[in-house]
Amino acid sequence: MEAHSVGSPVLWGGFILFVLAMLALDLGVFHRKTHEVKFKEALTWSGVWISLALLFNLGIWWKFGSEPALNFLSGYLIEKSLSIDNIFVFVVIFSALKIPVLYQHRVLFWGILSALVLRAVMIFAGVAMLERFHWLIYVFGAFLIFTGVKLFVQRNHEEHPESGAAMKLARRIIPSSKELDGDRFFTVQNGRKLATPLFMTLILVELTDVLFALDSIPAIFAVTTDPFLVFTSNIFAILGLRSLFFVLAGAVEKFSYLKVGLAGVLVFVGAKMALVDVVKIPSPVSLGVIALLLGVSIVASLLKSRKQERAVQGKNVVVN
Repeated sequence: MEAHSVGSPVLWGGFILFVLAMLALDLGVFHRKTHEVKFKEALTWSGVWISLALLFNLGIWWKFGSEPALNFLSGYLIEKSLSIDNIFVFVVIFSALKIPVLYQHRVLFWGILSALVLRAVMIFAGVAMLERFHWLIYVFGAFLIFTGVKLFVQRNHEEHPESGAAMKLARRIIPSSKELDGDRFFTVQNGRKLATPLFMTLILVELTDVLFALDSIPAIFAVTTDPFLVFTSNIFAILGLRSLFFVLAGAVEKFSYLKVGLAGVLVFVGAKMALVDVVKIPSPVSLGVIALLLGVSIVASLLKSRKQERAVQGKNVVVN
């Protein structure tokens, strides 16, 4: 399988410079001083990132036509929706390790910065492997179907990453303190340099993102194997993850059916990948199916949440 790409060296260089400039603007200007990210600020930044991604998508459409643009949008939608599942786990991690909201943005910034590098390595490795070994596309497809079924079966399973094997191993290898030292990742106690809970949280966030990338990157390969489209759609979704976290962190419990929708998306793209040599599903159809699965799951979740809130209000009225 040969991966054709719309990305020229100029486009690659320009996109990477854009990402670096936005990260420098974020850290050096808007978040130079540690502060608690409020809902309004997070919503504004989330809107900025989504708008930039859609403008980039329009640029792809104008320059290369509808097919690459639809593939980018499908990949972005897949990664964006799967990143919401990331948020569920991040909320658990911050809560379990008792990280104040004031310092959560710092952890997410450096975690996502590391994720950008790791995602790039995984994407280029995946493209190279698919070019060399066509049969891997069936393996990826089967893996996505298995992951989707597993996600559906375990949709109500509570996550406890803070007590998992990875965290226990990290604590054995890295000398750490149980006390925070402001927003520092390392502190000195009795002459010893120790990692603070903030750094241990960063490690856990990065490990969690790698695990999620094992699902999301093959899922985008089911849509397109163009490395430029895979990379840019993935990176745009990841860059907007921090602001989306602060928008949804207090409302994750309202998306009770989201994992059902995500499971459906993974099974669909896995089947599309596994049957690529048998059935060719057009890009508009793929995008429509993905949007439908996610849209129905989100609407159903919000309707259920609203029904539960009304039931609680009704009980309060009766009690009063």
